[in-house]
Amino acid sequence: MFDLDRWIEIFQTISKNKLRTILSGFTIAFAILLFTLLFGIGNGLKHTFERDFARDAQNSVYINSGVTTKPYKGLQSGRRVQFRNDDIKFINEKFENDIQYFSPNIQRFNVQAIYKGEQSNYTVRGVYPDYQPLEEAIIEEGRFISALDIKNKAKVIAVGKMVEKDLFGSKGALGKDISLDGISYKVIGVFSDPGGDNDERYIYTPFSTAQSMYRDYDELDYMGLTYNPKLSIDQALAFSGLLEKTLKEKHSVDPRDQGAVRVFNYAEGAKNVQQFMFVINFIIIFIGIGTLIAGIIGISNIMVYIVKERTKELGIRKAIGATPTSIISMIMLESIFITAIAGYSGLMIGIFVLKSLGDSLEKYFILNPSVETYVVVGATIILIIAGTIAGYIPAKRAAQIKPIVALNDE
Repeated sequence: MFDLDRWIEIFQTISKNKLRTILSGFTIAFAILLFTLLFGIGNGLKHTFERDFARDAQNSVYINSGVTTKPYKGLQSGRRVQFRNDDIKFINEKFENDIQYFSPNIQRFNVQAIYKGEQSNYTVRGVYPDYQPLEEAIIEEGRFISALDIKNKAKVIAVGKMVEKDLFGSKGALGKDISLDGISYKVIGVFSDPGGDNDERYIYTPFSTAQSMYRDYDELDYMGLTYNPKLSIDQALAFSGLLEKTLKEKHSVDPRDQGAVRVFNYAEGAKNVQQFMFVINFIIIFIGIGTLIAGIIGISNIMVYIVKERTKELGIRKAIGATPTSIISMIMLESIFITAIAGYSGLMIGIFVLKSLGDSLEKYFILNPSVETYVVVGATIILIIAGTIAGYIPAKRAAQIKPIVALNDE
């Protein structure tokens, strides 16, 4: 039950001991403030890695060709390995059960795009429909490349949001015709990309269309795929290793040759990121727990001092009839009140500081420093509980002291 007289008494005690109250509150507020800032900066580091690692699907594998650096089976070094359409069929048949999405790619740089006097240069990629989940492109309007577009060698394109902004402004690109190096293409879709502005400056067209326009015979530039998401990181790395080995055998490349066939598996990066994030999380948790322990020790020391300082007062209260229970509850309520208010103040200051810093820390690889509300609220509750316990133990001892002993305390 709410006891108004008890709370009036608590506020009177606080107002008469401003310095003591401020010092108690400062210890708690500073602990929560430091806790909030540490977690916010730690989350900012995690956000940076998540952003940089979100440019493609997490289970992506990209296969590039190059020049041989070693002679093999009577073939000289310096030979260019060229992927062709038969490699597409070969990979899909050989690794059918391990592949989720697959797309060959033809890439053309510095293609001049013109629309009604507006012009700029972009990279055009000829791809399969499966390239959309590979890049994690999000269709905002219209659609992506379809199988029918591939079959008909259609002159259609999907453009990134930045391409739309550059050439069309607020008019919108969907359904418009764009000239690419003098050839007209219709915009069938507009996409965004978690990789940011750079990835939204690509233009996608059907693979068959790009191959007929930019490559002789059945040549292609590189291939991308996503492996079965059920594979573990170690299984995924073994899969990409077998893929590289198989392609080297097909193209008569020395197994030790690192330049002719290059397979990049995001799983390797994912493994490194996981290890790094584990270290960051461990450091944050370790420092956070250390901060809370320091706050708890600070509260405990202050509460012991406060109760010691009020020994005579408590003796007088007992002498005029106050029960041990009423004395304990008064000290505990005061402790909880100060801890809760100071903890909330520290939380608000910490959140304000993080929001004020905002993007200014991005140059230090800290993106969107923030902290989950439940984490800091949980930490504040822990300090409140600690403050309650810290107030209860000395209060109980003080309540058990005989009035005559308390009044004679120096």
